[in-house]
Amino acid sequence: MKKNFIYPLFTLLSLSLMSSTCSSDDDMNSNNNSQTIQEIETLMQSEAWIISNYIDSGQDETNNFSGYNFTFGSDNSLTANNGSDTIIGTWSVTDGNGNDDSSNSDDIDFNIYFLSPSNFSELSEDWEIVTRTATIIELIHISGGNGGTDNLTFEKN
Repeated sequence: MKKNFIYPLFTLLSLSLMSSTCSSDDDMNSNNNSQTIQEIETLMQSEAWIISNYIDSGQDETNNFSGYNFTFGSDNSLTANNGSDTIIGTWSVTDGNGNDDSSNSDDIDFNIYFLSPSNFSELSEDWEIVTRTATIIELIHISGGNGGTDNLTFEKN
């Protein structure tokens, strides 16, 4: 009699423990992304940056941004200044949550928006982070329209 009671109780207890330890991968990625997003924001706000590489669908357009220092503000303002011209935009780092073409489950978007001039508005995209170090952040964007690939690299000035 005791034996018949222990097995069902053991099975119920085991199932209960297993279900309480399970969590969705999305919750775990969201927590990891929050910390990573904060690290990226802190990094970008630390100093001025330059564009050391910008390839737009195979065309090297890095020279369009030569001489500009980019400052990423804590209020999400993005300022490009070359000593005589100041271009104002916005930036953010967000949890993409798999909403774009990325196969990366911990998708983080690096968002840039400039209304004008046209060479700066080309930077207006939700970029994927390829690499980041203390001095470089490499971004990529694959166009949904023409399938072209854009590469953008910011380097600490």
